[in-house]
Amino acid sequence: MALLQRDNKKISPSDTWKFLIPSIIGALLFLCPLPYNGEVNIGVGILASFLLSVFGEMIPAFILFLLGFSALASIMATILKPAFVGNSPFLRATFIVGPFGLTVRVLGFLFGIMAFYEIGPEAIASRATGGVVLYDLAPVLLTWFLFAGFLLPLLVEFGLMEFVGALVNKFMRPVFTLPGRSSIDAMASWMGAAPVGVLVTMKQYDEGYYTQREASVIATTFSIASVAFSLVVANVVGIGHLFLPFYLAVSVACLAAAIIMPRIPPLSRKKDDYYAPVGKQIDDTIPEGVSLVKWGFDEARLKASRTASPKKLMQSGVETVLDIWLALIPLVMALGTVALVVAEYTPLFNIISYPLIPVLTLLGLPEAAEAAPTFLVGFADMFLPAVLGSGIESELTRFVLAGVSLTQIIYMSEIGILILRSNIPVKFWELAVIFILRTVITLPILVVFAHLFL
Repeated sequence: MALLQRDNKKISPSDTWKFLIPSIIGALLFLCPLPYNGEVNIGVGILASFLLSVFGEMIPAFILFLLGFSALASIMATILKPAFVGNSPFLRATFIVGPFGLTVRVLGFLFGIMAFYEIGPEAIASRATGGVVLYDLAPVLLTWFLFAGFLLPLLVEFGLMEFVGALVNKFMRPVFTLPGRSSIDAMASWMGAAPVGVLVTMKQYDEGYYTQREASVIATTFSIASVAFSLVVANVVGIGHLFLPFYLAVSVACLAAAIIMPRIPPLSRKKDDYYAPVGKQIDDTIPEGVSLVKWGFDEARLKASRTASPKKLMQSGVETVLDIWLALIPLVMALGTVALVVAEYTPLFNIISYPLIPVLTLLGLPEAAEAAPTFLVGFADMFLPAVLGSGIESELTRFVLAGVSLTQIIYMSEIGILILRSNIPVKFWELAVIFILRTVITLPILVVFAHLFL
C-alpha cells in the first residue's frame, strides 16, 4: 500500500491501526453509555464507581492525607525552594505557589481535619458543608480523575478528535461558533461527568487546539450535566416519574444557551488567540473536492503517527492525576466549603434572590418566595438547589428549579474552581455573569416545558 504524505510526514498503513484501536477503546470508555447497577454510566465512570464501592470508607482518610501532604509540601517548597523542586517543571508548578495558593492549601487541610473528625465550628465541620466536600465531592473527583487522567490520551491523542472534528465542523462552526472537535467535549460531559469535559477542554487548549474564546465557550457552555446526574437530581426533587420530558426540557434549554452564549459578552469578547507557549497546532480547513470522511481519516492517521511514546503518555497521565489530587482537591476543599457555608449559614442567597420573586410569580410558578433562593444557590454547588427545593410542594416549581440547576453549569464547588485553576482565561466575575445569563436564557424555556407537561 502506498504511503500518504502530508506536511513532510509520511502516513504508513500501521498508522491506521494506531488511530483505530486506541480511538475505539477511548470512545467506549468515555462516550458510550453502559448500564451499571441500574444506572447509565460510561466506562470511566464504572471504573470510578467500582473503586468507590470497594474503597469508599477509606477514601476520605486518603483525601485528608493528600490535603496534609499538599499543604506541608507546598509550605516547605515555597519557603525553602530546594533544588530538586526548582529543577523539575512539574514539581515547581505543583508545590511552589503564591500566598493565595498557600493559604488555600492550608485552609483545605484544616477544613478537612474539621470535617473528618467533626471538630471545630459547626458551620465548617457540618456534614452539609465541609462534610459534603470531603465525603461526596472530593471522592468523586479523586476516582474519576484517577482513571480519566491515565485514559484520556485514548480519546484525544490518537486522532479521534481530528476525525470527528472534520465530520461535524461545518455544523459546529455556524451553529456554535466552535470547531467540530468540541463535540467530543460535549459528549464526554453528557455521557460521563462535566469535570471530564472540562479536563478535555483544558488539555486541548494547553496543546494549541482551541483558542481562548473557543476554550472559554466550551468549558462554560458544553460542560452539561450527565444523564446519570440529571436522573439523581430528578429523583431528589421528586419528579423521577417525569424524567424523559424533564431531560428533554434540559437538553433544549442547554442547546439554546449553547447557541446564544458564544454570541454575547463576556464570551464573545474573548480573543481568538491560541495558548501562547505552544501557539496554533490545528488547521481545520478542508480543501475543496475532498470528502469529509477521507480528510478526517487522513488527519486522524497523521495525528496518530505523531503521538508521543507510551512512556511519555504515562508520565503525562501521572502528572495530570497528581496535579488534580495535590492542587485541585485542596482548592475544592477550601473554596467549596466556603461556598457551602455561605449558602447554608448566611442569608446572602436569600437577599440577592429577592428580585427573582416577581419574575417567578409572573412566570406562573407557585411558591415563588420559597423557590427564589434555589435558583441562585446553584452557583455554590449544583446539588444544593435539588436538596433545598425538595421541600417545595409545587411539582411545577420543582420541575423548573431542578432543570435550571442543571443548565446553569457554573458551580464553584467543582466546575468553577476547575476552570479558574486552568490556563483558560476566564475570571471569577465572568463566571458569575455567565451563570446569571444562563439562568436568564434557560429559565423561560424550562417554564414553557413545565406548563406543557404538568
